[in-house]
Amino acid sequence: MSPTLIIVLLSMLLGIQPVATDLYLPALPAIKAEFGATLSQVQLTLSALLLAFGTSQLVWGPLSDRFGRRPILLWGLGTFTLAGLGCVLASSMQELIVWRALQGAAMGAVVMCARAIVRDLYTPETGAGVMSKALTGLGFLACASAPLGGLLTDLWSWHAALSLVMGFGAIALILVALTFKETVHRKNPHALQVKVLAKTWWHIVRHPTFVAFTCVSIGSYGGLFTFLASSSFVFINLLGLARWQYGLLLFSMAFTYLLGTVLCRRLLARFGVTQTVAIGGVFSLVGGGWMALNAWLGGQSVVSLMGPFYWFILAHGIHQPCGQSGAVGPFPKAAGAASALGGFLMMVAAFITGLWLGAVQDGSALPMAQSIAFWSVITALSAWLLVLRRGGPRV
Repeated sequence: MSPTLIIVLLSMLLGIQPVATDLYLPALPAIKAEFGATLSQVQLTLSALLLAFGTSQLVWGPLSDRFGRRPILLWGLGTFTLAGLGCVLASSMQELIVWRALQGAAMGAVVMCARAIVRDLYTPETGAGVMSKALTGLGFLACASAPLGGLLTDLWSWHAALSLVMGFGAIALILVALTFKETVHRKNPHALQVKVLAKTWWHIVRHPTFVAFTCVSIGSYGGLFTFLASSSFVFINLLGLARWQYGLLLFSMAFTYLLGTVLCRRLLARFGVTQTVAIGGVFSLVGGGWMALNAWLGGQSVVSLMGPFYWFILAHGIHQPCGQSGAVGPFPKAAGAASALGGFLMMVAAFITGLWLGAVQDGSALPMAQSIAFWSVITALSAWLLVLRRGGPRV
């Protein structure tokens, strides 16, 4: 595969996550109204997807180390597309939650393989740059997803928005089937043995480099998930934005993330991985702390909330390429298992955050701001006390 094809494929595979979430975020109030559901039930369509996404990776990772990335990708994308059809045809909130959970489980295979492919083909230092380019492609997909979701929901219904999610899965399936070449040249025949698997996971979870970079990824994604789970209700219901205006707001957020991935490559070339992550930690803390301060002082407007969050999401564009590539760097022979374990831990944190947000929602922006501030502190401390002290990825 050519370098350009690899970046395109990685962008599609990694981009399936924001497509599955961002496209239907503007439709959440419409889903709530149509089914007469509670806020916590509606948020469960996102939390269940992400919990299944994270948990399934513990299965997909060892399977991909044993049988290769290509068959797992084909199974994952095929199931994602079929589950997408179930979402479109869902006639109750319970059905929608079940289909979204299945879609999340299938998505786990796709994203896990994408992260492992980077380690299959590149060293940890080079992989951070490649991941950054792929996540720039993800940024373009995220930019388009929210406005399209809002537009489709306004013109037709939330079913149309979820139809596009299904269509993206089908396109990715065809692209992988036609162009992807296996990247695991020496499959591990023992990868699925219980003793070997337990030993591998124990080795991974105890590795200081894995812990350091995974904590950065968890903190940064926790803040992003908070925004994804809460923002439609804050900006549409509380602040009165139209769905298409909220879609443009998400576009601006995704564009800022895209700029973060570009900035990441510039910082990597000049400072290296550890200093780049440390700089990102400053941005994260400034954004989260500033947003919480505004909310505590009663500033609940689009400017007072989004202005600080742009700093946080800019840092997210720095942390995710470095965090995801750095976490799997020490494990060239178990990249699938390491990618799966990191993804699982990120989604567990997101699921717990979703439950907390559903329990404390009070009709204001304060719960969202407080949660983002909490995760910004976790991100910054992980960057400064763990990554910076480790001195970078070690193989």
